[in-house]
Amino acid sequence: MFNAAAMAEYSKRLADRVGKLVGEGKFVVLLGGECSNLLGPALALKRRGRYGVVYLDGHSDMRTVDNDEYVGAAGGEALALVTGRGQGDLTDLEGLGPYVLDADAAMLGYREDEAYLDTVQAAGILDRSALAVIADPGGAAADVLARLERDELDGFWVHLDVDILDAEVMPAVDSPDPGGLQHVHLKELLQSLLASPKCVGLDVGIFDPDLDPDGQFAAELTDTLVAALNP
Repeated sequence: MFNAAAMAEYSKRLADRVGKLVGEGKFVVLLGGECSNLLGPALALKRRGRYGVVYLDGHSDMRTVDNDEYVGAAGGEALALVTGRGQGDLTDLEGLGPYVLDADAAMLGYREDEAYLDTVQAAGILDRSALAVIADPGGAAADVLARLERDELDGFWVHLDVDILDAEVMPAVDSPDPGGLQHVHLKELLQSLLASPKCVGLDVGIFDPDLDPDGQFAAELTDTLVAALNP
């Protein structure tokens, strides 16, 4: 994994900060770069108990050495990493891996040509494609909450890669794809998830301001996030 040692050290420091805020009863919003941002919150929450994750992304990020010969970039392997698939210096920090059990994970927003869907489904991770979410955002959220509001879970975290949005409305990402959500779908999905008393935080990543020189896409994304956080 590229930059594994630095990523591990950073993730532990980030976990300290996230864990402190969660311990104070605060809802955490983490603005980051790419999908390995999830390692810090996942570690923080595993220190505290049993937590789930809702992985909202245009790609499953379940690439592993078992399903692809081209591995090494954590941004495309983050869901695999937090569920214990990958090298131990990232998947087993402080001896706490896996940070999230397959039964406590949900993956929503992938496109119909998703390369690693078989891996997701073989693991028993709840999945809903972008088309399924578009058809019924509230129903997709209800399916997730039925799994992650179980009594045996202490809570859950939401990970948002903004390339879940269609490339037409969010081209300022590293892998823009057609067939994704519109802002109205993402807002409805997030409103239901973030309103759950079991939800403790949200991280947002992959937005690239260099690809948005006039700030249009940043403004639209901000409007969606504010509406989702304060319905």
